[in-house]
Amino acid sequence: MADGPTTWTTPVRSNRAGVYLVELPGAGASAPLDFNAVGRWLERVPGLLLDGARPTGRELAARLQGYWLADQSVLYIGTSGASIGSRIGAFHRTPLGDRKPYAGGYWLKTLAEVDRLRVWWAETDAPEEYEDALLEAFAAGVPADVAARLHDAAVVLPFANLKTAEGIRKQHGITGALLVDDDDRPATDAERRAAAGRRGAGGSTDPTRRTGVLRSRTALKNQASPSRAARASDGGPAPRRMSQAAREAAAGRAAKDPTRLSEAGLAALRAELDELTTVTRPAIVARIVAARELGDLKENSDYHEARREQSFAEGRIRAIEDLLRNVVLIEEGLEDGRSRLGSTVVVESPFGDEERYTLVGSTEASPASGRISTSSPIGAALLDRVAGDEVEVVVPSGRLRYRIVEVH
Repeated sequence: MADGPTTWTTPVRSNRAGVYLVELPGAGASAPLDFNAVGRWLERVPGLLLDGARPTGRELAARLQGYWLADQSVLYIGTSGASIGSRIGAFHRTPLGDRKPYAGGYWLKTLAEVDRLRVWWAETDAPEEYEDALLEAFAAGVPADVAARLHDAAVVLPFANLKTAEGIRKQHGITGALLVDDDDRPATDAERRAAAGRRGAGGSTDPTRRTGVLRSRTALKNQASPSRAARASDGGPAPRRMSQAAREAAAGRAAKDPTRLSEAGLAALRAELDELTTVTRPAIVARIVAARELGDLKENSDYHEARREQSFAEGRIRAIEDLLRNVVLIEEGLEDGRSRLGSTVVVESPFGDEERYTLVGSTEASPASGRISTSSPIGAALLDRVAGDEVEVVVPSGRLRYRIVEVH
């Protein structure tokens, strides 16, 4: 038995797992889109693309309109494995374009009549099974002629659901629709230096022992002066919560941070993405479909294992797509003698033997094969050096000194 309805803006008083759906009191022939909301979405998310290109607000709105089902009032079906009330509250609070606190069904935020939305919910210990059943019932209730007019008629879902319970996605062509959260991206070199400076200003006599910063011989002689990054920082602790303006500024920085890759690294990422999307994803979907046919999803270990694998695969697909959206290829073969991304550096170790490292971006690192990230302690120390330089690496066991023999 369902509870509700309540308005979209009213807290749902349920702290148990279950399913919920969001609907308009009445549905029309076209989506009541808020063109101002669509425009703000584009402004906030600079990486949003439609079919691989930056769209206008009108083009993006037209694509959303292509997924509106005439005379269908149900707009979204969702689940929570912990608390329906908390999930719906997080959904309601999340601005269009943000990933957190919860971005599922974010297409709802493009509608002009959001305040009119109604919510129904039902508590159950088997939310996934009931989500499957609700989505199946919804698709079965859409007339064939209405479904045929969808931009992607092969996947029939409520307007704001973007994939089926088995993981089959609407082919809507919208990518990069959500901001890369500041907590989810790697820190830039400048941010790491600033953080190291703040920690040093907090009283550490040797910031490198705590942060793993590597310094050249010249830098070791001049360690008394704090870094410019440390002086530029406010020296205080990071706030527990960022303001909306700070989140937007951080997202803007994240959108500009490039992914530095060699040609081989770029080819490897593209090959991995192709494998995930054309082989792994369909195989997992097939496993989920087969497991569902056995019934009783609550006790179906095959189903839950496949869903876990699906979550991992989709997360990796999203991560690779984010990386490929802003790739900068490493320039190789420059003859100024200084080490850079893509260089191979031969060093004499503190133990007298020679070691060979290739400097790469973090996505290509493979220490076992000698490919080290410039974000690692040794990689950072060897970057922008010439033959003859000596560098010191601070590690938990002490300090190690390396002499650069060759750079090529």
